[in-house]
Amino acid sequence: MTPQKPEQLGICSWSTHPKDPADLLARLNDIGLKSVQLGLNPLVSDPGAWKDVQSKLNDAGISIVSGMFGTVGEDYTSLETIRETGGVIRDEHWDDNWKIIQQVVEVGARLQLPLISSHAGFLPEDKADPSFEKLVDRVAKIAKLMAKHNIDLLFETGQETADTLLQFLDALDAAGATNTGVNFDPANMILYAKGDPIDSLKKLMHRVSQVHIKDATKTTTPGTWGVEVPIGDGDVDWQAFMDTLAAGDFKGSLVIEREAGEDRVGDVRIAIERMTKLM
Repeated sequence: MTPQKPEQLGICSWSTHPKDPADLLARLNDIGLKSVQLGLNPLVSDPGAWKDVQSKLNDAGISIVSGMFGTVGEDYTSLETIRETGGVIRDEHWDDNWKIIQQVVEVGARLQLPLISSHAGFLPEDKADPSFEKLVDRVAKIAKLMAKHNIDLLFETGQETADTLLQFLDALDAAGATNTGVNFDPANMILYAKGDPIDSLKKLMHRVSQVHIKDATKTTTPGTWGVEVPIGDGDVDWQAFMDTLAAGDFKGSLVIEREAGEDRVGDVRIAIERMTKLM
């Protein structure tokens, strides 16, 4: 069993809405973390503003541990809208998404990233669903492109149960896309009501390469979102979560993600304090 170390803690760049590398560096220095998961879409859509992000972070002793990309047309207004629009399932957006993904992979290769994560979209539970094979084909295409640059594609949890995700990963393996894994987000399991975070982590542990540190409370109205809250204020059992990671000999990054609240920097500081005590 390997205990986690505070050096494993990082932050998702998008948690503090930086407008450029200098802004991101200022936020990281203010927070005091030395590693970041970098949102890659801004580097594609506004390359001029972000062209020197790697050198600025390297000079400051900050490492980019992974990347993340989002897809065209995603609508998070409700559970129903994101089910319909999330990931790469929509045919009308596939050409645009594939174009962006190729640019994202070029950026990831230039930054020498080992991991890039994303939501594939709501995965069908039934392999007989016509959209299952379509998703396997599209995601395998993405993963194989990344493999050419020694990048693993990680699926962020939440929009499906652990069993459904494992079934999809197995199908990707069978399709020759073996460079895939899991970015485990315990809060998303709660927000989407897709299973107990600890039980799900145990099922997926052998495929987990990175973790998001995020907390949430369960919804009181079925069919609606749960509520994201500061670390330690929600329904994630963090002691059990960290014990499960240690039992699984997890050595990857623990990346703090905060996507709600009026004081994100303050909430991240709370997360650092509480997680460091656990670690």
